[in-house]
Amino acid sequence: MKIGILGGTFNPIHTGHLILAEEAREKLDLDKVVFVPTFIPPHKDNGNIASAVERLHMVKLAIKGNSYFTVSDTEIKRGGRSYTIDTIREFKEKYSRNELYFIIGSDLLKYLDEWKDLSQILKMVKFIVATRPGYPLEKIPSHIETMDIRAVDISAFEIRQAIKADKSFRYLVPEAVYNYILKKRLYK
Repeated sequence: MKIGILGGTFNPIHTGHLILAEEAREKLDLDKVVFVPTFIPPHKDNGNIASAVERLHMVKLAIKGNSYFTVSDTEIKRGGRSYTIDTIREFKEKYSRNELYFIIGSDLLKYLDEWKDLSQILKMVKFIVATRPGYPLEKIPSHIETMDIRAVDISAFEIRQAIKADKSFRYLVPEAVYNYILKKRLYK
């Protein structure tokens, strides 16, 4: 089996994440894509992050109905800062007979030098960088594959800012996630 791993804060999960996952699934011929919400992201300011449980629930709401998508709470159960190497090791153990594809958006390339044990990660998975508007694919090491996806200029930061300013964020997130954010009054 070919399994895609899409990690992130998902604060909140939005349509751009889902398009990325679906296009990666199709272009890489993946059997499934596993969304892995972080507990505490190592490279972000953690001031305006919904709880791990809320973000996990929003991912479940967003992927409901897509039989190719699933979610893993491995980083949330582990607690503490989430490092990709630890998650990849767990996935390699769990899916030892499968081919793993680790998928990131090009916006994360600027942090690549800071990743813990990146050389080990690259030996364990096929590392895929997908295009993201405003973050061109430049200076990509040859051992990292790139993938063009549909340009969807949505960011979780933009969504949180809209919510805080009482502006519409409808249709930037799936309807179920939109309703959950309103009901729980997240990001106010």
